[in-house]
Amino acid sequence: MIKIGVIGYGYWGPNLVRNMFEVPGASVVAVSDMRQDRLRLVNCRYPSLFVSTDYRSLIDDPDIDAIAIATPVHAHYELALEALRAGKHVFVEKPMISTSEQALRLIDEADRRDLVLMVDHTFVYTGAVRKIKQVVASGMLGDIYYYDSTRINLGLFQRDVDVIWDLAVHDLAIMEYILPSVPCAVAATGINHVMGGTENLAYLTVFFEQNLIAHVNVNWLSPVKIRRTLIGGSKQMIVYDDMEPSEKVKIYDKGITITNGSDSLYQAMVNYRSGDMFAPQLDVSEALKMELQHFVDCVENGAIPITGGLSGLQVVRVLEIASQSMRQRGKLIECDLDCLRIASGAA
Repeated sequence: MIKIGVIGYGYWGPNLVRNMFEVPGASVVAVSDMRQDRLRLVNCRYPSLFVSTDYRSLIDDPDIDAIAIATPVHAHYELALEALRAGKHVFVEKPMISTSEQALRLIDEADRRDLVLMVDHTFVYTGAVRKIKQVVASGMLGDIYYYDSTRINLGLFQRDVDVIWDLAVHDLAIMEYILPSVPCAVAATGINHVMGGTENLAYLTVFFEQNLIAHVNVNWLSPVKIRRTLIGGSKQMIVYDDMEPSEKVKIYDKGITITNGSDSLYQAMVNYRSGDMFAPQLDVSEALKMELQHFVDCVENGAIPITGGLSGLQVVRVLEIASQSMRQRGKLIECDLDCLRIASGAA
């Protein structure tokens, strides 16, 4: 039985605790939060759990095997580092960390101590995204041309991260999981409408090799909530709408075929193909429960998580470059994420 302590019981912590109680092989034993009112909620719902305003009481407890961190991102590094140095496996909320340099240090610490470091990229564990991964890997879509996402809603305004770090992080994690190549250049633009706040509206463009491009629209000031992604390929195309109660993923047999004329490239003809649409059956298990089960399995078996430290590192590096580009009003910035594999010892 893997005994887990949870640090942070604000927005996401309650979801972690609730799902951990349903994961075989896991046992939540303690929760820490700086606010007494949040700990009173823990006492009411889970009277058997130990609670404390001092997170070190969890990290120093020799009976606790793993620490789950659900705090604001600025606290992730120190908490995760202390937990790893205390010999604890670590599950950390997205985004993994504030800088890629910090991410490299955590990966190194976990590797040296043979501990599991896993990032909470929940969407990767949804039935929809796992099905899309299967479809892309099977070659059904052909060559991938584009990934286009709209992820907008009203709020939730964050104090320590901008809208890219809050919302676009989901798409970057999904792209890291399903796309066959890594980004080679990034450009981003954004704007802030709240005095003293961070960018609440942004557009992120990510360039890949092999003529693949991704575009992400994120917004905290939308009157409607939209979670829709289009993935276009040379053979078929996908529409993934997370707001749909059913048929979240639809695969369209639509596209174009290009026929070159015999005399000149200028005689190239574009023909349109329109076939059937089908919606594959999806696993409807709660993604967070699936993710936490994967974390427990990795701890028990010494396996590398799907969304391990390297995955978190690559996502954070793109976020860093996007922030740098946004400060320069959309300047295109080259990036070499392959070097991160080498620096982390994964290559």
